[in-house]
Amino acid sequence: MKKTWLNSYSPGVPAHIDVSAIGSIGNFIDDVVARFGDRRAFVSGATGVAISYRELDELSRTVAAYFQTELKMPKGTRVAVMMPNLLQYPVCLFGLLRAGYVVVNVNPMYTPRELEHQLKDSGAEAQRFFELVYPL
Repeated sequence: MKKTWLNSYSPGVPAHIDVSAIGSIGNFIDDVVARFGDRRAFVSGATGVAISYRELDELSRTVAAYFQTELKMPKGTRVAVMMPNLLQYPVCLFGLLRAGYVVVNVNPMYTPRELEHQLKDSGAEAQRFFELVYPL
């Protein structure tokens, strides 16, 4: 198979990566923070507000700690995340992944019937919503 998308890669971007060298998601984030800590990791298209890799690290650790210590959820728990494209999403995503949870992405535009099916089908045991859209 001809991989035509490789033609659009920037110079220096490898066509293949050794995923065994990355280790866990937590290790990957730690390495990225060490290399690029003060660089912007994510930028909100709506507001222009950005968070750095260091801020992503700190905020995602807070999310991970909350789910582990306050909610006392065991590793491997499936957590449904229903958020629009906001800066809170990657913070929540990386926090849950680094804590050892399985993230179940849920489209905020789902109808109640679609949401019910997604949650039952995925086996999600917890849900995280964007609070301004879905007050808890």
